[in-house]
Amino acid sequence: MNSFKPGIFPADFTPARWCAGPHRQTIWPVTLRRQTVPTYRRERVELSDGDFVDIDWHDAEGPLVLLLHGLEGCSRSHYIMGAVHALGAAGYATVVMQFRTCSGVPNRLARSYHAGDTGDLNEVVEHINKSRELFAAAGFSLGGNVLLKWLGETADRRPLTTAVAVSVPYRLDLAADRMSRGSSRIYQKRLISLMHAKTRLRLDAGTSPIDLEQLHQWRTFRSFDHNVTAPLHGFAGVDDYYARSSSLQFLRGISRPTLLIHARDDPFMTPDVIPRAQDLSSSIRLEVAERGGHVGFVGGPWSPRYWLEKRLIAHLRAVSQNPDL
Repeated sequence: MNSFKPGIFPADFTPARWCAGPHRQTIWPVTLRRQTVPTYRRERVELSDGDFVDIDWHDAEGPLVLLLHGLEGCSRSHYIMGAVHALGAAGYATVVMQFRTCSGVPNRLARSYHAGDTGDLNEVVEHINKSRELFAAAGFSLGGNVLLKWLGETADRRPLTTAVAVSVPYRLDLAADRMSRGSSRIYQKRLISLMHAKTRLRLDAGTSPIDLEQLHQWRTFRSFDHNVTAPLHGFAGVDDYYARSSSLQFLRGISRPTLLIHARDDPFMTPDVIPRAQDLSSSIRLEVAERGGHVGFVGGPWSPRYWLEKRLIAHLRAVSQNPDL
């Protein structure tokens, strides 16, 4: 593909026969893909509220791409490392923004990060652009939701040329409900346990703004977000948080060429979260695969081929070749 055409299209992806099914597609890259950790250069960005985020640079000549990880991810997440290696081989430099509490170092404030937190992203982008021009940004899952919300909030003021968002929970309420049903509860249990541990590590029992003795009872995304995420970040409750932070409502405000990639069988959400034509601006191309799991998209007849990385690079090159977009 050598051009960017907005609209909704089927993704040109065929899953590997030995990696069929949403759960295999989701779990294979996490557990069985062998990768070396990129050589990062870490930089700390001081934020206006007195806290910080760490960003990891993979220095190289060429256009700069900002990467945003998903819930409880980091610069060592499988999809981030895969993108960093693939982009580097294709002539792109990368920088990974790690949300508060995700870089392996406890933050200073009680608050953390959430799916609608665009303030930190805005400060990081402003910091980056003081020394280097940012060409593109790519967000995965929760990071994609943050990126799309940020792009839609003030449209043309965003200082980048293009964006890509993968496996985004466009409706946070529907995604949370899906994660509480069936086999998706396996993913919820793992992520909630990580969030519990990090919450206890970050907050002191004597001064915590939430009741840590009750933390073990909040075992679903809805209960955790109602009792932890919402009060720590100024929301009236879980419904207020989901309503104000879901990226679907911001898509029509996006004016940069933006590629959305989604699998209809994503086990983190149901197909009804997928945007419709009326939800999209004229600058968005949505590619929907029937299969692919959550940030999976493992293809190849015999050995695994990671289609997502090739599609990301193809999009960046297409936009580079069409400066009038």
